[in-house]
Amino acid sequence: MYLLLQQRRLKHFNRSFLTLVVTTFVAAALVACGKKEDAPQPAPPAMTVSYISATPTSVPMSVEAVAQTEGAKEVEIRPRVGGIILKKMFEEGESVKAGQILFLIDPAPFQIALNQAKAQAAAQGARITQTSRESSRLKELLETQSVSQREYDNATSDESISQADMMQAQANIKEAELNLSYTQVTAPVSGIAGRFQFSEGALVTANTSLLTTIVQLSPIWARFSLSQSEVASLGGRIDADSVSDVTLILSDGSEYSQKGKLNFAANQINPTLGTQELRATFNNADKALLPGQFVRARVTTGLQDGVILVPQTAVLTGDQGKYVYVINAENTATIRPVTAGEWYGKDWIILKGLNENDKVIVDNLIKVRPGAVVEPRIFGETPQPAESATTPAAKINDKNSVKS
Repeated sequence: MYLLLQQRRLKHFNRSFLTLVVTTFVAAALVACGKKEDAPQPAPPAMTVSYISATPTSVPMSVEAVAQTEGAKEVEIRPRVGGIILKKMFEEGESVKAGQILFLIDPAPFQIALNQAKAQAAAQGARITQTSRESSRLKELLETQSVSQREYDNATSDESISQADMMQAQANIKEAELNLSYTQVTAPVSGIAGRFQFSEGALVTANTSLLTTIVQLSPIWARFSLSQSEVASLGGRIDADSVSDVTLILSDGSEYSQKGKLNFAANQINPTLGTQELRATFNNADKALLPGQFVRARVTTGLQDGVILVPQTAVLTGDQGKYVYVINAENTATIRPVTAGEWYGKDWIILKGLNENDKVIVDNLIKVRPGAVVEPRIFGETPQPAESATTPAAKINDKNSVKS
């Protein structure tokens, strides 16, 4: 009985000891985990960014606006007399010269009208001869009092009326000759002929039917408008004296080779649109521009000093407007609000917000955050590859390998 009691006590002791050991081990493990969680995390490595140094410079004062080209002369060709078109005497889309015959309208009716006018003039000439002879005869009879004064006065009046009728007949001849000449429709200006709107044999109406158009391509005009704020940014009033040149930017982004000059500036602001209408003229001898093209017109008035050029990708937009990231003395990134003007090539013109020699970050902007530590390098420089270090043990192994 005693031995049985001792065995039970030994089993209870072993169980308690085992429980104590396990509990102590678990507590130690928990303490170790707590120490690991409380350990400070290592600082993230500095991010490599490229920067440019802000340098004040001078840029042209310019703005761009959507423009549309138009011929310096755009003429609609309409017949001055009605009739049947007998023949088209030009090639559509080809150059024509001023005075060149474009169409021939049936001249027969107008030739007949001219002949009639000449016949009436001849008859009126005979009438004048008769009244003049009658007036002279009655004048001699009046001196001998063979006729009354009234008869003589009637004779002189008939002579004056016949002379006036003769003037009318001569005017009719001039009109008939003019109408006959209008049967040959000529080009009033030199230029490029458009499409023939009718066909040979068609009946056209005087001063109404549109036969074709002629557009003068050189010089060519570009018409555009500037808002009041854009006019103010160029220094105020816009006229031919204040604008140095106008540049056309084509649809593919290239600049037209010829510079233009302003040849019209509206004398008031459009009250509906709030814009000033402008027009520039360009030499287009090679006919590279056609009327109706949509282009962009860049108007330049002078130079703007003290501005800073920053790549477009470096200028970001937030709730408070445009800003850039600059690198301070501690090599950390900070936000700098800026006032941007127009684009100049691929750069933004920064009017306010940057000082000379400020380091403006131009890449990795998606990853940059305010206060982030950065490793700056000058934009455009290629980083030098680091030389691979060789440990002494490696050198010894190399020597041993050589000896062996």
